[in-house]
Amino acid sequence: MKPVSTPPGQTVEARCVRLAAKAENPASLAPVVETRALSRAENELLIEVKAAAVNPSDVKAATGLMSYAVFPRTPGRDYAGVVIDGPAGSIGREVFGSSGDLGIRRDGTHATHLVVEADAVVEKPKSISWEEAAGIGVPFVTAMEGLRRAGIPKAGETVLVMGVNGKVGQAAVQIASWHGARVIGVVRKDELYEGHANSKVEIINASVTDVAARVREFTDGKGADIVFNTVGDPYFQAAHKSLALRGRQILIAAVDRIVQFNILEFYRGQHTYVGIDTLGLSSVATGAVLRELGPGFASGHLKPFPIKPAAIYPLEQAKAAFIAVAGSSRDRVILRPV
Repeated sequence: MKPVSTPPGQTVEARCVRLAAKAENPASLAPVVETRALSRAENELLIEVKAAAVNPSDVKAATGLMSYAVFPRTPGRDYAGVVIDGPAGSIGREVFGSSGDLGIRRDGTHATHLVVEADAVVEKPKSISWEEAAGIGVPFVTAMEGLRRAGIPKAGETVLVMGVNGKVGQAAVQIASWHGARVIGVVRKDELYEGHANSKVEIINASVTDVAARVREFTDGKGADIVFNTVGDPYFQAAHKSLALRGRQILIAAVDRIVQFNILEFYRGQHTYVGIDTLGLSSVATGAVLRELGPGFASGHLKPFPIKPAAIYPLEQAKAAFIAVAGSSRDRVILRPV
């Protein structure tokens, strides 16, 4: 159905998931669905949300692990939907997006409607479903921002992805192989790579193999030009020892905050460490990163994560969705407002 054109500043009654206060743990979360009046300001869009993802960061913010998260609020960073009110020419656009502040510092996407800056949204490819578009956000933005900051890999370079079957790991594989890089993935048990890639992904099982030694074997002693470490300190030393001369290690997570750091090896290897925190990106900055990925999705070199029907929840089952994510589900968990 074609969206109805609405006058600027129209107020809608949105159904929103609300968190009144931080929970001690995911099991004690008590989200409720409330009705709230929403309207846009100048240069903003009012979006009817068709689907919204639940990310690990949503769970962390809900359980007090982010001191700057505000309460009460509507959670949610990723979304896809239709513009129902906005500047001239915007009504009816099918869009998707993500953010570092939505759902954390201000009301987010786990609702029937969302207000966001006009420059924050990205056109949804026609070939991608609402749920798939909503699932792109945080993993692909994190992967792209890491590779952009470290230097987009070139054809012939080697990218080592630690935690390759996680969603950020899979996004990193897609982007690196799109640009012609050779990709090696690291897993913690005997398993194959589960995601899409544009070339063969060689796998190292860290539970039975010395990762750095194996990387050197794969690369004739050179090492990896980029190590995308999605796990953090458990793989820090293996990542460090896998780096080629002038290699770059991208870090996005930590279990323990302190690691042993050999400064001599670091500067003699002329290495670079790149820290990525997408929570520091505004909605507009996040939209700019997603737009860089647009040609890849249009060409088919990048593909959204498949969404399983069992991983789609209504707003009223937001707690179950959060618990699924907290339980380290590999499925991309989605809320469908209607």
